[in-house]
Amino acid sequence: MIITDEAWRSLLETRATAPGAIATALAARTTRPLLAADGNTFIIAIDHPARGMVGLTGQPFVMADRRDVLERTMTALADPGVDGVMATPDILDDLALLGALDGKVAVGSINRSGLLGSAWELDDQLTGHTVQSIVDQGLDGAKMLLRIDLEDERSRPTIEACARWITELAAAQKLAMLEPLPYTTDTDGRKVLDPDEDALVKCVGIANALGASSAYTWLKLPATAQIERVMAATSMPGLILGGTPGPNPETAFDEWRRAMDIPNVRGLVVGRSLLYPSNGDVAEAVATAAAIVHHHQQGPQ
Repeated sequence: MIITDEAWRSLLETRATAPGAIATALAARTTRPLLAADGNTFIIAIDHPARGMVGLTGQPFVMADRRDVLERTMTALADPGVDGVMATPDILDDLALLGALDGKVAVGSINRSGLLGSAWELDDQLTGHTVQSIVDQGLDGAKMLLRIDLEDERSRPTIEACARWITELAAAQKLAMLEPLPYTTDTDGRKVLDPDEDALVKCVGIANALGASSAYTWLKLPATAQIERVMAATSMPGLILGGTPGPNPETAFDEWRRAMDIPNVRGLVVGRSLLYPSNGDVAEAVATAAAIVHHHQQGPQ
């Protein structure tokens, strides 16, 4: 969806001269349930730039143009099979001013301070939405990233913080979308995702027990080779993440189809894989994913 020059200038002018319009736009947003009529949900994720992730392989700054990011996100949200968006305050504010959040689920992003490649990467504290802002702005919930490296003590404060936010979100009856991932250190000293599925299963067990109540906790997890085993480690609803776009999008689509067969998998939360597809056609990639979420027939349970 193209943002016209007039609409773009209006957004920039509003931000400079009438910042209160953002709160007004958020308050006027038409809300809807998290789940569609079929019991599933499809959410576009666009909180990556806040962690310093503005590029893809071979395109180090492809996500650095805010107008382009918003246009791609609005193209995705225009698909009726997309139920909502998960983003940081700056992007949700822009989308609200552009009228793109009406009738969509809006989920905030709490902790983006674990900057990519930073010395403190696993100490990922609040830099985005607060639980109070989620309530005040009428948003539907908040997402938290929890990377656990048992050999790095910087994981501990993030575990404690996520438990606190989950408790506060549950008290406010708001969705707590938790992304628990095992991490390790590579030979160059960089923090990287641990591909060991045993480690992921353990992370799910840790995530299950965080907070004073698990009533509003949903888990955001990768579609691993043993996703059935991973999801068997929890009774909580699961949403499958997209991860880094690969060279063959059909591989990801097949992984998502298989994951949707699992009873407690309720949908997708995907960003870069769909907003920056290899063929450049955002609408087509999003439509394919929407069909997987909302037209996929589950087998016998």
